[in-house]
Amino acid sequence: MKIAVDAMGGDWAPQEIIKGAIQAASALDVNIALVGNPEEISAAGKEVGLPVPGVEVVPARQKVEMGDQPAYALRHKKESSLAVAASLVRSGDAGALVSAGNTGAAMAFSLRNFGRLPGVDRPGIAIPFPTTEGFCIFIDGGANLEAKPRYLLQFAQMGSLYAQHVLGREAPKVALLNVGLEAEKGTSVLQEGYKLLAASQLNFTGNIEGRDLPFGVADVVVTDGFSGNLILKFAEGFGAALMDMLKSEVKEGGLGVRLGAYLAGPVFRGLKARMSYEEYGGALLLGLKHPTVICHGSSNAKAIFNAIRVAKGSLIQDVAGRISMLLQKELQESSEKQ
Repeated sequence: MKIAVDAMGGDWAPQEIIKGAIQAASALDVNIALVGNPEEISAAGKEVGLPVPGVEVVPARQKVEMGDQPAYALRHKKESSLAVAASLVRSGDAGALVSAGNTGAAMAFSLRNFGRLPGVDRPGIAIPFPTTEGFCIFIDGGANLEAKPRYLLQFAQMGSLYAQHVLGREAPKVALLNVGLEAEKGTSVLQEGYKLLAASQLNFTGNIEGRDLPFGVADVVVTDGFSGNLILKFAEGFGAALMDMLKSEVKEGGLGVRLGAYLAGPVFRGLKARMSYEEYGGALLLGLKHPTVICHGSSNAKAIFNAIRVAKGSLIQDVAGRISMLLQKELQESSEKQ
């Protein structure tokens, strides 16, 4: 099994990408194709032990910048690390793509090279969102700023399958993010989406509000990409601010407070780990014929390692194949009813 990794994408590329790839090749029993500028990879790789067995370097002359628009990248960055990595998956030389680079471009190159699964109108980013019960799948995390009711249904179907077959959640509870619990609340898209979800075979529990999200009331929470990305960015910022406030309170407190904080250090570190994107690695772009894992732009080696773990898991569990079978079954049943 080989995973194509965009070595040039992310704030800490290529060194942290290389480190994560080396760790994954050793611990996860996968082969890695590091795609990017050979000179930069070689220079950074010397500091972390490259070359190593299981990791090969695939040359790419260009790099997609974070500020590049997806359409511009598709037209003018055809020899970029993202483009070459996606082409490796399309040709069968790799099974999945991992990138911490430009999210829109990663989605665009994946969509162009892999294509959508039959029955999928738009792929959705499935984000592992920390909760008091562990984490839920939050979809869509930003792939589609606008959604139609049937997109919401498809996000729910794909997220439910992923939660069941990859995460081991029996009969995953699915909820729709809204401004109220009643079916009549929200925009017309949310109201129609509610009706589709309620009529489906999913374990749909109804609407939830934003305040319910962190308490693990559902295994899969569905929303449009605009709302989803706003919530994700707010949660990330609020979590960082909360840790800063705790540190400030401890610093300004007396000796007893500082001693208590020292003794509670393992608890604080455990809480930080539960809320860290590094632990989850990356988000799977569901709805494509091959897996793409979207990583945080600031991903370090640990995050890249876990992203590769997610990619490997999606291949082992044949997430794309399972989603395709479910959607085809739904389409067939829908046509028979008509």
